[in-house]
Amino acid sequence: MTTVPDPSAASPSAIRLLGVRDHALSVDEVLAAVADGAAGGTTVFVGTVRDSDEGRPVTSLGYSAHPSVENVLREVAERVAAAHPVIALAAVHRVGDLAVGDIAVVVAVSSAHRGEAFTACRALIDDLKSQVPIWKHQSFADGSDEWVGLP
Repeated sequence: MTTVPDPSAASPSAIRLLGVRDHALSVDEVLAAVADGAAGGTTVFVGTVRDSDEGRPVTSLGYSAHPSVENVLREVAERVAAAHPVIALAAVHRVGDLAVGDIAVVVAVSSAHRGEAFTACRALIDDLKSQVPIWKHQSFADGSDEWVGLP
C-alpha cells in the first residue's frame, strides 16, 4: 500500500503524512513531516515487534489490513487534529510479515506546547489501534497462533 497524500496539501492542514506500507518505516520521515517552526513540543511514538506476548515466545508476526484502511486512518487523523491543538500530525503503519525488532507503527504530533503534543500523540496511537482495520496475526513457539484486533 502507499502513502495517502493529503488532498489539501496547499492549505494549512495539520495532517502531513499518512500511510499504510508493506516496506520498512522511517522514524526520520515521520518526524520530518511534523517539523514546524511554531512547534514547541513534538512527540513521537514508535511501536516495534516484541519477542513475546503475555509470556509466550513469538516466532512470527504479520499485519493485514482491510481495503478501507487508508480512509479510516484519515478519518481518525482528522478527528484527532480537530479535537487537539496540534500543528501537525503524521501516522504510518506497516503491513505484511515483520520480524522481532521491526517497526510496526510510527505516529508523531507537534504542538505549541509539550503537554498538548503528548496528549494528542497518545490519542492518535490509541485511536489508530482501536479503530483502523489492521489486524495482527502472531505465531508462537508452542505452535499456537492468534489474531489480534479482529472486530
